[in-house]
Amino acid sequence: MTAGVLLAAGAGSRMGRPKALVRDRDGTSWLQRSLDVLRVAGCDELLLVLGAAADEARALVPDDVRVVVADDWATGMAASLATGLSALRHDDGEVALVMLVDLPDVGADACRRLLAAAEGPTSLARASYDGRPGHPVLMGRDHWLPAAMAVEGDEGAKGYLRAHGCLLVECGDLATGHDVDRPTSGQQPAP
Repeated sequence: MTAGVLLAAGAGSRMGRPKALVRDRDGTSWLQRSLDVLRVAGCDELLLVLGAAADEARALVPDDVRVVVADDWATGMAASLATGLSALRHDDGEVALVMLVDLPDVGADACRRLLAAAEGPTSLARASYDGRPGHPVLMGRDHWLPAAMAVEGDEGAKGYLRAHGCLLVECGDLATGHDVDRPTSGQQPAP
């Protein structure tokens, strides 16, 4: 079983609002778009990590998505990742595909390519874009607890991935992998 883990806990200070509440100009919420990408890519279960504005964001989440809240979300991305990976520890899954909510051009095709690199519970891979490491990140079960315990601050799992020989899976032909940190025309908070 493959878990799709969507990290959407931050306050989005540069965005001016939590990214979990942002919608594209066509009205599509970033949460829904990202969850759909994980689902279409082949994730069997979806886990959403919320933090800032969790109550408001929860209203946008389909019933079949498990939601956990990172109470310490303000300490950085590592808190969200640790919360998500820790929530999986009693599940039956072998791998987790971890994605950020603010990756508008990363679609199911990039996620599927990364999932194709899965080799069971020891898997450790991440998408790269023209050789630059990015997201999503594929983590086998053997890495969930050690990574959750090792990450800190706003660096997420960068150090852990480097130290454990993470495989880079080139996806630059499919997306740019750029996250959106500042508002662009047409983005709005979700109602």
